[in-house]
Formats: sequence, C-alpha cells, structure tokens
Amino acid sequence: MSETAQRVMPTLTPHIVCAGAAEAMEFYKKAFGATEIMRMPGPDGKLMHGSMRIGDSMLMLVDEMPQWGALGPKARNGTSVTLHLKVPNVDALFAQAVAAGATVKMPVADMFWGDRYGVVVDPFGHEWSIATTVRELTVDEIRAAGEAAFAKGCPEA
Repeated sequence: MSETAQRVMPTLTPHIVCAGAAEAMEFYKKAFGATEIMRMPGPDGKLMHGSMRIGDSMLMLVDEMPQWGALGPKARNGTSVTLHLKVPNVDALFAQAVAAGATVKMPVADMFWGDRYGVVVDPFGHEWSIATTVRELTVDEIRAAGEAAFAKGCPEA
C-alpha cells in the first residue's frame, strides 16, 4: 500500500497564507532546510496548495486569495501566530535563516526555561521561534526560574 498525503499528516499541521507562496517555499528550503512534498497551482498560476516537511513536521501553504479571505500577515498588518522550530543547533539554523533573508526579531539567548532561543520574521511576515534545549528542567524548576527572571525584570535567565 502506498503512502498518501493524508496518511503522513500529523495531528496538527500549520497551513499558512503567503503573498508569493511559491517564493516562500523556496525561502523555507534555504532558511530551514525544508523539503518540498508537492505544489498544486490554480488556473491563474497562484499556489492553491503547497506542502513541505521540516524535520518531522509538515507545513502547508497557499497564496493570498482575498476573494476567499486568505490574507497573509503583511496584508493583515501582523500575525498572531509564531511557528516554533525545535532543532539540534539553534545558532546555526538562526544564522542560516537570517542569511536567507529573515529579519531578527529577538536574538538567540539562553532562556530561563532551559532553551537557547531566538525569533526571526520571514520575508512573508510569518514569525518563527527557533530553539535548542540546553538544560533539562522540571516544571517546578522552570516556574522557579521564571519567577526569578521576571523579578529581575527580564525573561532571560
């Protein structure tokens, strides 16, 4: 039995809207090492569906189509979503994303919850947090470290 796209879908898969989804797919290959699964352009050439794999996760994309209410973050003047990548080497992938054209929103730093963590914004307006766990902490240790960090007025440890 062959694998179908439906069989390899995780329980939760982000489906993002991009002004220039085909260009976004190329960017995600360069920035995050994504691999393309498929593209399905519509009659007008706009991408009706694109799917990619990043690590063990999937990402689906569609071009902006205002007539359907599909608008990307730039058309909406911002996003309420951050796509989170957990990777073996945050510093390397962060630098790769910036070299590919992402903008730094929050430089990589060691955080109180045990991750080395930073945030970039891609050229299409989507926000990506990138992290590597550097200290394994219990929930109680994270709470205590968070309280101490916020008491000092900063989220970093």
